[in-house]
Amino acid sequence: MDMARKDDRLTVPALGEWYSDLLAVDAAINNRTPGQQFQSLGCAKLQEREAKIRERVTYLAQKRGISPDEMWRQLVTGRFTKILPEEWADMPEQSVEQSNSK
Repeated sequence: MDMARKDDRLTVPALGEWYSDLLAVDAAINNRTPGQQFQSLGCAKLQEREAKIRERVTYLAQKRGISPDEMWRQLVTGRFTKILPEEWADMPEQSVEQSNSK
């Protein structure tokens, strides 16, 4: 069965007048369209935050007793589900506590 290909474009809510103007100026200075400049800025910010993002993925993986790679896969593919506090209370001791004690 053929599945429709997912559109990789993001829809960004309105930035507000100040940020829209700022983006337009920044794009013009860099000889880019606002969309290209927004993409560049987004990638730069994600690169800046990558270590913190990976740290958070590791925490979520340890809480669930799975590997960070499996947690990453669940997050990327949309299979991630939140664990409610009541559910966590009923789970056996997880490695989050063990890793915090190292």
